[in-house]
Amino acid sequence: MTKTIDRTVLENAIIRFCGDSGDGMQLTGSQFTTTSANLGNDIATFPDFPAEIRAPAGTVPGVSGFQIHFSSRDIHTPGDQPSVLVAMNPAALKANLSDLEQGGLLIVNTDAFSKVNLKKAEYESNPLEDGSVERFRVIRIPITELTHRAVAETGLAKKEADRCKNFFALGIVYYLFDRDMNLTLEWIEKKFKKRADIAAANRLSLIAGYNYADTTEIFTTSYSVPAAALPKGKYRSITGNQAIAMGFVAASKLSDRTLFYGSYPITPASDVLHELAALRHFGVKTFQAEDEIAAVCAAIGASFAGCLALTGTSGPGICLKSEAINLAIMTELPLVILNVQRAGPSTGMPTKTEQSDLLQAMYGRNGDSPLVVMAPATPSECFHYGIEAFRIATKFMVPVILLSDGFLANGAEPWAIPSSDSLPTFNVQNIAAHAPYQPFERDPETLARGWAVPGTAGLEHRIGGLEKADITGNVSYDPINHEKMTYYRAEKVARVAHDIPQLEVYGDQDADTLVVGWGSTYGSLLTAINALNSNGKSVAGAHFRYLNPFPVNTEAVLRQYKRVIVAEINTGQLDFMIKGKYNIATTPFQCVQGKPLYVSDLDKFIRLHL
Repeated sequence: MTKTIDRTVLENAIIRFCGDSGDGMQLTGSQFTTTSANLGNDIATFPDFPAEIRAPAGTVPGVSGFQIHFSSRDIHTPGDQPSVLVAMNPAALKANLSDLEQGGLLIVNTDAFSKVNLKKAEYESNPLEDGSVERFRVIRIPITELTHRAVAETGLAKKEADRCKNFFALGIVYYLFDRDMNLTLEWIEKKFKKRADIAAANRLSLIAGYNYADTTEIFTTSYSVPAAALPKGKYRSITGNQAIAMGFVAASKLSDRTLFYGSYPITPASDVLHELAALRHFGVKTFQAEDEIAAVCAAIGASFAGCLALTGTSGPGICLKSEAINLAIMTELPLVILNVQRAGPSTGMPTKTEQSDLLQAMYGRNGDSPLVVMAPATPSECFHYGIEAFRIATKFMVPVILLSDGFLANGAEPWAIPSSDSLPTFNVQNIAAHAPYQPFERDPETLARGWAVPGTAGLEHRIGGLEKADITGNVSYDPINHEKMTYYRAEKVARVAHDIPQLEVYGDQDADTLVVGWGSTYGSLLTAINALNSNGKSVAGAHFRYLNPFPVNTEAVLRQYKRVIVAEINTGQLDFMIKGKYNIATTPFQCVQGKPLYVSDLDKFIRLHL
């Protein structure tokens, strides 16, 4: 008798693929993401990379994961707990099982649960046999063996055949969630067009996984998640690193300036260098320097020469760049510094996310050396803030630090591709030769000095790290002049507040409690606050994209509420800034685990303090 398979329509689902770093989990997750986006789902992803470059295979430090939340409604986070966990080996199970929701679906590759692999994962007994997984719906599949059978006709060696098992697992999950395989099949043919045998093997493995799930009827229920009702437009799935690179190039085109990117590879910022190098046909100049100091100094030289100057790194690199950033502050040159934050201090956890560089961005230089600090809130927002950073830098002749983080950098969501007409315009002009030319004459509105391109007759001037005399720019040790120039540099940054949007409040406008955050915490905060409002709890939210200066209405907004909760992925850095600047009592919510904020944790904390 044929077994009947129920088809259940879900509003949303959360899947996590996990395995060894060589098991292709990032590729598997990205293919499922692309397919779901193409079907019209709203998506949010959270790739989780091993922190060690070459962790021993089969060990917990070597586990790689990819979580995708796909939905028929608007979503803002990759979800707290997966409803489906695909574990390719014991180490992956050990690292991720505690996150699987109660009663969730666990798909395991039983072939990997050998004595050797169990020992590598530091299991004393087989968790598939000792009751450890009995609270879940467990689907045991010999994925490795079935993959070898599926690809046998290609004649691949065992090692290469093993690499195809991620596609077998993907085929299973495609069947489970009623996904079409065609996009992935097309991708395989394109990706491996120079290796027909590899292409054939991956194709056979994917189809075999799908057919195995279909014919063996291992699932009593399969699921579908309908398309989301997104606003009309042309969409693509985009990560924060991709979006910010495109934003920088858009700024170059909008300002009609060459973009120069000086960088030294560092996780999780390296992909920005890769993305910009791939966009060289737009006139982008990329320079992989020998170290962080050379990278930022080259960018400052490019700024002096009249280019849009950019350097990118993570927290440890900002430490090394700090002296040169101060040079850009002293010379009052436009420079954008991208910091894709990661867990610290020191090397910390290179592939894990954190928001712990805010105070470093604010104060991590010698002397009084203010600059502009901004932070996009979502992967797609990175595009806009790539443009915005250069607009402000060139208008005010000031360095701008742009704070992204590992979660934004690697996470993906649908991005409505904007028309060129919808992009902001900003004109960047060098001053024309005139007599007498004074290098530190200032615009009365912005206090910006003129941007003079070297080699222009009549615009010769000194540049360097020593204090400048007002107007002339000559080296000056005069105490009164130093104080005056110090205040000029500070006031120039302060005036940016009148050139940026005001702080907006969302949620229940009449609430007594306001929850604020910054950067990548936005999705979790918005989701938690919306859920609380839907359940009759009165709470409002506000989110900072501009951190120095704060928007002009910040104090007025904060003082409207009896309670202000400050949520961030550090030990209270925005909280420190708010208390110090406005002397307002706040309640901090802090999480420093190398992960995005969980909506469930926020919900509990906010309810406790209402």
